[in-house]
Amino acid sequence: MASRYDLIMVRFGELSTKGKNKKDFIQTLYTNIKNALKSFPSLEFEKLYDHIYIHLGEEDCEEVVERLKDVSGIHSISLVKRVVSDIEVIKATALELIKEEEGTTFKIKSKRANKEFPIKSDDINRAVATVILKNTDLKVNVHNPDILLSIEVRDEGTYIFSKTIPCLGGYPLGVAGKSLLMLSGGIDSPVAAYLLMRRGITLECIHFASPPYTNVGVIYKIRDLLKTLTKYQSQIRLTIIPFTEIQEAIYKNIDESYCITIMRRMMYRIAEKVARERHCKVIATGESVGQVASQTLDSLQAINEVTNFPIIRPLAVMDKLEIIKVAQHIKTYDISIRPFEDCCTIFAPKNPKTAPKLDEIRKFEAKIDYEAMIKTAIEKAEVEIIN
Repeated sequence: MASRYDLIMVRFGELSTKGKNKKDFIQTLYTNIKNALKSFPSLEFEKLYDHIYIHLGEEDCEEVVERLKDVSGIHSISLVKRVVSDIEVIKATALELIKEEEGTTFKIKSKRANKEFPIKSDDINRAVATVILKNTDLKVNVHNPDILLSIEVRDEGTYIFSKTIPCLGGYPLGVAGKSLLMLSGGIDSPVAAYLLMRRGITLECIHFASPPYTNVGVIYKIRDLLKTLTKYQSQIRLTIIPFTEIQEAIYKNIDESYCITIMRRMMYRIAEKVARERHCKVIATGESVGQVASQTLDSLQAINEVTNFPIIRPLAVMDKLEIIKVAQHIKTYDISIRPFEDCCTIFAPKNPKTAPKLDEIRKFEAKIDYEAMIKTAIEKAEVEIIN
């Protein structure tokens, strides 16, 4: 990516479908972009209705591009050259830029957004192609060109570029409110975190720890997962709930086949209280339908019965291979498979109920004073801010 380009054009993609909210969404994205690029002091920013432009100044364009790829709400970006809307200037600039590209064939694709410009798109294509054919060895290939040179004539000037770089897409972080994510340390929940942030949802996380049964390595793993995810959200709040007393009471008083169901119900009760305290709009999990016994539809119904708080399950209909592919893409997979098990894995029963009955669950829960233990667990919670 050569420095001959002086701007980065940021495209909104899905935001373009928004109606009256579009202006607010773009403002949030604009703020997020400036925050993401605050370590590049010479950048200047320009916000228009259809695009955001970043003036590169003296900055390394490759580093800026890599950072922008992780900003949710950006559909794609291009390094562009902006010139005055004069056909002779456009032709000369297009020739200069295409000489720097690799390939033997080319195509010109023009868009005349400014209808007051006197030359139509097809005529711009022909004029620019003629200059290139006369002054280079390149040949035209309209179906599969090595180089696609795009020209966009807009009110404020004409933009010329050769590459469109796909980005994260989705919505700007923060426009959809805040979620409390139940983070286990496995493969699934970090992927759920990524998908939520991509939809503009800010995250806080809750983790249930059961020392001495769970190794301290699980906490280190959780921290490393969240550090990896801070490329999408620069600061993430983590609440660590001491869950040992509750788990011991469950496994001491309750039939083993119902333990995982009741354990998950306790987690949801705690998560709801924390979510309400932290003004989160939803609770989110990494559950995928049918993946384990506690994630059958019958089990999910029984577990969900303890709360009327909204629950989001981004991975509900994804299979494991799809989830792993995303985990590898966002660089959390290798952290997640470290051999430190969380409390759900360590205490997993040999023959869990896949279709638990609510009357049985309530009978078992009546044997333990879980309300007092939940209150104590929340009071003893530890909070960390991961940057």
